[in-house]
Amino acid sequence: MKRKIMTTLLLISYATMSEVWAMPDASPPTVSFNIDHIWVLLSAALVFFMQAGFKAFEVGMVRAEHGNAVAIKNLIDWIIGSLIFLFIGFGIMFGKSSYGLIGTDLFFGIGVQDNPEGSGLGTIFFLFQIAFATTALTIVSGAMSERTGFIPYMTASAIVAVVIYPVFGHWVWGNLFYEDNPAWLADLGFIDFAGSTVVHSIGAWVGLVGIWIIGPRLGRFDSHGNPKEFKPANYSYSVLGLLILWLGWWGFNGGSQLALDGAVGDIILNTNIAGAAAGLVAFFHCYWFQNRKDLYPKFLGGIIGGLVAITACCANVNHFGALAVGLTAGLVHNYGYDLILYKLKLDDPVGAIPVHGFCGVWGTLCVALFGQLGPETSRLTQLGIQALGVSVAFVFTITVSYVMFTLLKKTIGLRVSPDEEKYGIIIGGEANMGEEEEEMEMSEEELLQLMK
Repeated sequence: MKRKIMTTLLLISYATMSEVWAMPDASPPTVSFNIDHIWVLLSAALVFFMQAGFKAFEVGMVRAEHGNAVAIKNLIDWIIGSLIFLFIGFGIMFGKSSYGLIGTDLFFGIGVQDNPEGSGLGTIFFLFQIAFATTALTIVSGAMSERTGFIPYMTASAIVAVVIYPVFGHWVWGNLFYEDNPAWLADLGFIDFAGSTVVHSIGAWVGLVGIWIIGPRLGRFDSHGNPKEFKPANYSYSVLGLLILWLGWWGFNGGSQLALDGAVGDIILNTNIAGAAAGLVAFFHCYWFQNRKDLYPKFLGGIIGGLVAITACCANVNHFGALAVGLTAGLVHNYGYDLILYKLKLDDPVGAIPVHGFCGVWGTLCVALFGQLGPETSRLTQLGIQALGVSVAFVFTITVSYVMFTLLKKTIGLRVSPDEEKYGIIIGGEANMGEEEEEMEMSEEELLQLMK
């Protein structure tokens, strides 16, 4: 019996190989076309793997009792982002444009594959963009960690995936699927190659409004507004997450070329240079000139800030330009970190705002400052266009996010109970009262905030 089965399998294999051997050699364009598909699909997988990086990074940065909730929220990001972006978001972002403002087809994935007018990558392009959309959602999750309920967070994620991210994305990248699509910011000359603004700053500005409306974690600031130290779970988890993110960024930026050509190597090398340079500057700047108790989060955040910054201009700068972007991004991150925590008194447990917001803006401006521009475009003109783009992103996102979070707060609520915040958020159950209790002081203002 076994011999018959093996004989049958061998005959099938031989027949299959005969068909392969009988096929004519693929012409160079066909080979290139297939390689491009493989590269973008691999890049999509790398960007998807960044979800594991965000999970590990954030679990290490928050307090130990909140690690499970952070991990589940990252999983929710992928689930919601995948489905909502499939049904509605992708069509709004890349569909046939209505006056350069919003897409009007490609909903439910209809027309994505084998579209004679659309991208030849078809569904592979769609998978790549799903991974991008979920990255923006994950940034919000990290910023609002430890005090946001699951249901309001899921609702906010759905709104970001269907409105905020795809609408602004259409204004910049609306011509990536249909080349003749009007995209009003892109038509003005705004450049954001892989999403310093479209992905990272958008996610950061949503998170900024969220942490402002929901308020800080209980006990994070004393009665004088000075931050009190909250012990992170384990920085080694965050280092692991950072390395996964760094690897994923090779696909994030390299895959945005949408082809495996000679530029991809330089794009990935620029990405690596900027991340390394930013981390070096962030480390020594904090060590020599700032409060050393912030050294670990600033060092790790500085590296990611450099990766975020180069994302907009990795295809436009040479290697020395990438070095300049990274060196300056390290400083932008450190000053932004102090601005958020010590000046504005905003509680961002994972440092998402300085990393993705401030460094995202800086990297987008660096297109004009360090990029290789066309002969008819001056740096000052390009800088004005870049500044317009980041300003539109900020105003649009802040406005919609404020309305969204205000409505959620007044209806289903945003914040978990004090016990859940203290002992850890567990969906579908009680707070984990078995954990060792930490001393937490609630100011009068925090008590009044909870009673609202």
